[in-house]
Amino acid sequence: MLDLLIRGGLIIDGSGNPGFYGSVGVKDEKVVILRGDVSNLQARKFIDAHGKVVCPGFIDFHAHSGLMIFADPRHEAKVRQGVTTEVIGVDGNSYAPFPDPEDFGRFLELNSGLDGHPALPARWSSVAEYLSLFDRKVAVNIVYLVGNSPLRIAALGWESRPPTEDELKNMRALLREALEEGAWGLSTGLDYPPGSYAQTDELVALCTEVSKLGGIYHTHVRYRLGDRFLDPFKEAIEIGRRSGVPVHITHFYLRVGSPGGAERLLGLVEDGRRAGLDVTFDSYPYIYSSTRLLIVFPDWAHEGGPERLKAVLSDPEARARLRKEVVPRGPSWDEMWLTNFNRPENHRFEGKSAAEVAELMGLPVVDALCELLLSENLGLNYVTPGVDGPSLPKFICHPLSMVGSDSVFLGEYPSPRTYGTFPLILSAFVREEGFLRLEEAIRKLTSFPAQRLGLPDRGLLRDGFKADIVIFDPAKVKAPATRTKPKQFAEGIDYVIVNGQVVIEAGRHSGALPGRALKRGRTST
Repeated sequence: MLDLLIRGGLIIDGSGNPGFYGSVGVKDEKVVILRGDVSNLQARKFIDAHGKVVCPGFIDFHAHSGLMIFADPRHEAKVRQGVTTEVIGVDGNSYAPFPDPEDFGRFLELNSGLDGHPALPARWSSVAEYLSLFDRKVAVNIVYLVGNSPLRIAALGWESRPPTEDELKNMRALLREALEEGAWGLSTGLDYPPGSYAQTDELVALCTEVSKLGGIYHTHVRYRLGDRFLDPFKEAIEIGRRSGVPVHITHFYLRVGSPGGAERLLGLVEDGRRAGLDVTFDSYPYIYSSTRLLIVFPDWAHEGGPERLKAVLSDPEARARLRKEVVPRGPSWDEMWLTNFNRPENHRFEGKSAAEVAELMGLPVVDALCELLLSENLGLNYVTPGVDGPSLPKFICHPLSMVGSDSVFLGEYPSPRTYGTFPLILSAFVREEGFLRLEEAIRKLTSFPAQRLGLPDRGLLRDGFKADIVIFDPAKVKAPATRTKPKQFAEGIDYVIVNGQVVIEAGRHSGALPGRALKRGRTST
């Protein structure tokens, strides 16, 4: 007796090989591949997959779900895309370890424009405590990276300086403990204070610990470094060379207004591979980037933590300096659209550009942003067309690339990538433009990220693997989400199965919450 029998679909197993017709059984949360006549097999539940593709569940290599999934454990924006596993703790901005509850609260506030500030189910301090809150309480599986920001805060506070020898030892010890409790590697977001205060030598020391324990280095690079084009990525590759850690560059793309082309960026990664370094990257298929609004402000304004930052934003002399230094993070203030307004008097600004908001307030743009950030407890987010669109296929289709949505779950106007990344790959890049074979696209969404992480039993439809499965219509799958109407669910993805349980059934959420925190160094049970 099988728990589930999926009959008659085109099985694309995630390896990149051509698909084959057959049936897939699920027994005790594991996959059973079946060929030939299955009419006599018994199962508790049957799914007819004729005319559909059956493939492994998708793995999102960059997701900002670490807090917001507690507020919405059904996680429909993502699971309706076929996502069954998400990598969280990205950009150096993770939420464990945090031994000091006051620092934890301050960090929640500082990063609320990126990861939100929902009511939490419990107070935790360690990675183990944090990961325990996900098991069978959310719709998808969770892979956790420990960010360098909490390590820095725990060891030396919110200051912009190198750590002492003892402080660095403390950071390394905290990192080892996090990895031993199940984290899969270290993340950095070198545009986000206080993690951005870390210099190369400090990151090499931390990555040496990660390398010893078999983890990865997942990095949002230091975009303001040197030539602001190649130099940020050269630093990431140098950290890998000196520490021996596998390097993964996240949201890798050609920025609007870049002084060079995509080939030079991709050439850096290719040269690193030829030199014997283990370098990969992820990209998303939209031109719209999005993050916390605080990123436009220089590091000096953040030093000392959120209280000091608020004092800077309030100070007339500091504002005069900010007016000279703060510039748009996209093409212009007219194309930086603000979201995540919570105060009733500010709702009129939702979805409007920074320039429009400033005009409505009768203030210079920088002053308007300062006032709104103070009013909203720093929790504003923005969306902008920051990605060079014509070059995107070069990144998405590159053999070293996988997919990370960089999904942010804030406000009424999040980036459409939150709702549409994975179906857009299958529709635009496969069906409509033919940039990728379907089998290769599915490999990028499944087995390649599983291989990169070292997940031992996911990412492929193979006998004995965990039953994370997607069933979709290759002729109908699409992503309706747009910038002005971003909250539109994916279409054409009929069934999503997580750990053997049907979460999306005939296009509707079943209410099941079978997700787990997958821990490094063991089978992902």
